[in-house]
Order: sequence, then C-alpha cells, then structure tokens
Amino acid sequence: MAAIGEKMTRALNEQVRAELYSSYLYLAMSAHFSAANLPGFANWMRVQAQEELMHGMKIYDFVIARGGRAELLAIEKPSFEWASPLEVVEEVFRHEKKVTGLIHALADVAAGEKDQATSNMLQWFVEEQVEEEANAREIVEKVRLAIGEGGSGFLYILDRDLGMRPAKLGPVASAD
Repeated sequence: MAAIGEKMTRALNEQVRAELYSSYLYLAMSAHFSAANLPGFANWMRVQAQEELMHGMKIYDFVIARGGRAELLAIEKPSFEWASPLEVVEEVFRHEKKVTGLIHALADVAAGEKDQATSNMLQWFVEEQVEEEANAREIVEKVRLAIGEGGSGFLYILDRDLGMRPAKLGPVASAD
C-alpha cells in the first residue's frame, strides 16, 4: 500500500481536530448538565465525548499506519452555557449534521486523490454519522415531547434513561 499523500494527510489531521473538538464540546455539555443536576444527561454527553475521542484516535492511528505525520492542531474553546436542555440537544443535533458534512467532504477528497484505503476507512464514519444523527434527532424529539407535555416528570424519566447508557470502554480502535 502506498504512503498517504500530503493533501489527504492534512485533511485527516483537520478531521482529527474536528473529532477532538466534538469530544471537548460534549464534555462541556456534560459539565453543564452536571451543574444543572441532570446526571443522566451528563452521562449521555460524557459517553458521547468518549466516542468522539475514539473517532479522533481512529483517524490519528490511520494516518500513522499509512506513513503520514499526525499533527495535533489547536482546538477551539467550546461553549459552556445553554439556556435549557432542549437548547443543548438541539446543538448536539446541529453539530452532528455539521460533522456529517465534514466526513462527506473528507470522503470527496479521498475519492479525488484516488486513495482507496482512506475511502474504505471513511465508510465506517459515513455509517456512524447516520447513527449519530438519528440518535441526536430522537433525543431532541423526546425533549420536545417532555416540554410540550409540560411534565418535568417525563424529563426526569428521560434523564434517568440516558443515565443508563453504558460507556463503550476498551482500547481505541486502530487503523489496522
């Protein structure tokens, strides 16, 4: 397998930054929910933060495995204050749609570079983003339902349910 090209390496390093920013943003959201005494929501966002970190590491490891140079780029400070749980989950959904666009653009670069190995690796991310957007959309709809019904009891139940989501712990997937 040929070494990865410079253009593809730069694009993948940018995506590592985007994935790490997502992790940082979701960790800020987790802290926000902790401060709001919503431990289930905080757990959900902490698990999301861990997943985004693993996504970044998957790309990082892939760059190295292909003979490229992984370059860690500066990560912007995320927001840390939101007006309501609905505002947070709506931002999660918007952010996941943005990440989907970034992944699709990255897949376009790989196709343009005729880099089959990177194209193949990115298909996992394309499929992952379908799942991420669907999950975020579902949470937004549930929170809207809870608010629309006016029942903080439903919000409490949703918070409890989100708190039961297990973390996907284990080694970070390598690019092999």
